[in-house]
This record gives sequence, structure tokens and C-alpha cells, in this order.
Amino acid sequence: MKIGILSDTHDNLRAVQKVCDLFAAERITTLLHCGDVCGPAVVEALDGFTVYFAQGNQERITALRKAIDARQEGRLAPLHTLLLDGRSVALLHGDDSNTLHRLISSGMYDYVIHGHTHRRRDQRQGRTRLINPGALGGVQWESPSACTLDLDTDEVRFYII
Repeated sequence: MKIGILSDTHDNLRAVQKVCDLFAAERITTLLHCGDVCGPAVVEALDGFTVYFAQGNQERITALRKAIDARQEGRLAPLHTLLLDGRSVALLHGDDSNTLHRLISSGMYDYVIHGHTHRRRDQRQGRTRLINPGALGGVQWESPSACTLDLDTDEVRFYII
């Protein structure tokens, strides 16, 4: 199973559409959004995918929750703990550094996937792989990016948008 990972879109619809086209070309159907979607237009652009949304610190929460519940019922949360293709995944935004560090150091997850820093990350700590796809919008410390994770091969591939 291959999944798409994106974060910190900050309403950048042009970048989101490019990523959607890329993910669709790879026949990816499940996406993890690491937060800071911001508004409902991004949610609409992700129609056709099954998306789990981590609640970021920049969300316009009322409008966003309404849009997500209309399309992806119940898939907006500060923290998702998922079992995807037999792999344990923690998905969060990462602005609460205590929670992020607790999840990483717990050793309970194959993957801890987060955003917030607007910087790509792929590293291991013990049995846990930490992944941050970078940011598609907002303040850019690096080129806009997203990534894919192949759960069968454990391969992460970053895409500069």
C-alpha cells in the first residue's frame, strides 16, 4: 500500500492540485494531511481521496470541520492513531512538541508523521520512522514538497512541487 503525505497547505490550491495529480498518477487513494489545511477549499480539492486530517494550529476550525465532515466524516483530529496495511501510524501536526516527543519515544509506532516545521524530515529513532513531508504553502524554509510512503517497501519519496 502506498500513501500520500502532505502538510501545511495553507490554502495553496495550485500546489495542492499538483500534488493531487501526482498522487492520482501513482494510483494512491489514501492521504495523510499533517495539518494547517486552513480552509475548506483545500478539503474540496482533495475529493476522491480518503484523507485523514491532523488539526493544525492555523486552522479556521469551524469552516474546516464542516467541510471535512461533509466529505470525510470524522477524519479531523489533533491525533490519529491508525493501522494501515499492518503498520502502526501516529499522525499529528506537531505544534505540541511534548506530544510529538512522547509519541516518538514511546516506541509504539512504526511511523510518526507530522508537519508544522515546514521542513522535510525522514529519520529513525529506535523502531520508529519520523516523517515530515515539508510544506506546500505558508512560509517557505525549503521548496514546497510532499511525499509518498510505500508501506510494503518502507520507501519514502519526496516530491518538490
